[in-house]
Amino acid sequence: MVDHTPHTHDVVIVGGGHNALVAAAYLARDGRSVAVLEALPHVGGAAVSERPWTGVDARLSRYSYLVSLLPRRVIDELGLRLSLTRRRYSSYTPDPADPGRGIIVDTADPRATADSFRRVTGDGDEAERWARLTDRLAPVARATFPSMTDPLISASRMKERWGDDALWESIVTQPLGGLVRASVSSDIARGIVLTDGLIGTFAAADDPSLRQNRCFLYHVIGGGTGDWDVPVGGMGQVTAELERVARGAGAHIETSAPVTAITPDGEVEVGGDAPRALRGRVVLSGVGPQVLGALLAAGGAPTSPLSDAGPEGAQLKVNMLLRRLPRLRDAHVRPEAAFAGTFHVNETLSQLEAAVRAASGGTVPDPLPAEIYCHSLSDPSILGPELRASGAQTLTLFGLHTPHRLADGRDPEAYRAELVAAAERSLDAVLAEPLADCLYPDAEGDPCIEARTTLDLERSLGMTAGDIFHGPLSWPWAEDGEELDSPAARWGVATGHDRILLCGSGARRGGAVSGLGGHNAAMAVREVLA
Repeated sequence: MVDHTPHTHDVVIVGGGHNALVAAAYLARDGRSVAVLEALPHVGGAAVSERPWTGVDARLSRYSYLVSLLPRRVIDELGLRLSLTRRRYSSYTPDPADPGRGIIVDTADPRATADSFRRVTGDGDEAERWARLTDRLAPVARATFPSMTDPLISASRMKERWGDDALWESIVTQPLGGLVRASVSSDIARGIVLTDGLIGTFAAADDPSLRQNRCFLYHVIGGGTGDWDVPVGGMGQVTAELERVARGAGAHIETSAPVTAITPDGEVEVGGDAPRALRGRVVLSGVGPQVLGALLAAGGAPTSPLSDAGPEGAQLKVNMLLRRLPRLRDAHVRPEAAFAGTFHVNETLSQLEAAVRAASGGTVPDPLPAEIYCHSLSDPSILGPELRASGAQTLTLFGLHTPHRLADGRDPEAYRAELVAAAERSLDAVLAEPLADCLYPDAEGDPCIEARTTLDLERSLGMTAGDIFHGPLSWPWAEDGEELDSPAARWGVATGHDRILLCGSGARRGGAVSGLGGHNAAMAVREVLA
């Protein structure tokens, strides 16, 4: 690209989320002049740690919480000082019909896993079916994940890499429900499998849009193994490291600098206390495609959607601090094991499908399907010494099938309270004691519990409709015959404007705490500015 227009920077990055920091770090290390503009008083977007309760020394990953898709390649190339802890227990799922028994998937003890499957399902072969599905998905992860930091390859080439045409058809062309039902037999095991396709995604098992399929694929390929790890120090440590290396490489990072307009030729208007304009040879957008579209429209660009489908978040996040872990009804499993992995609550296949129907009809699901994580069991460092000594633990509940549309016409505070009440009822149904009895009090004596709805994400982080993926996830490859005639297209970061590229979760292969949008945008910029 030949550019004779005076510019202030080689690259101007709009938004200061973790992907923007990844891009800034790579490009500044190349010797490029980089400016990052973040509207909030801090960088990191959803990948931050905060102390939400007065007088309580607990640092929670307030929004995002686990790491799977952040490639080791990015960590090593940028020199990030990060430690990711692997969880021994993959999941625990109490039987909603009899919470005195549950399925625990213990990666270190296959016999315990098999015994729990048999105890709950009454089927001695269900654990073997589960293991066969896990083994069948392993080559998919190994074949797909390394491609995420390379230019897009075609669907046909990826299919060849998988080496399992039947599995390709089951995941890529047919609704996920078919694979789920064919792989395991019990309602509870089918639900456990399906949940990997529903995090932040509102879809039924047999939804023809295949939204659930794409979400499922991203969940099972992370790191080439499908494992989801806990970042030691919380998500704030991820952001802090990215900010450290970006600033150390010379990137200029400015907070409280809201962008008000972007022109297709690279001019970025900044509001706030010091209104001005920057001009980049390339502009990277770390904000969602809908937000970018509005900024481009404000800059005089013709209005046209950057995506065929609009975003819609579908999740509730409840953060808690407990005096101690709740007692279980299941005498075979210790709470420290049950809560160490993903604790599935009312997530059988039939319950998940009923929840979709309820939410589609405008009703908050009851019971609310949910998943729970206790990060402090894997990483006690997020708690102060006194909390650790007292036995306190954090707890994060992630509620499914609460689409943004449910908030329409509801008072935001009343809606949040309704969702929290539904979450507590759902969890209490499988515990041996009420959750409320275990909550830690803050300095004012109030229980340490907070909720983040899709409305909260939209208002606090600028995520349109509270969509944590900035819109529907895409397949991590190019369609056969798709034109990849520019660096932006090859790296999956194109917008339709040559000087404007995506670098956030809305990029192809974006979504989750991965850094992939930032990495791939940086690789495209290297080619553009070469």
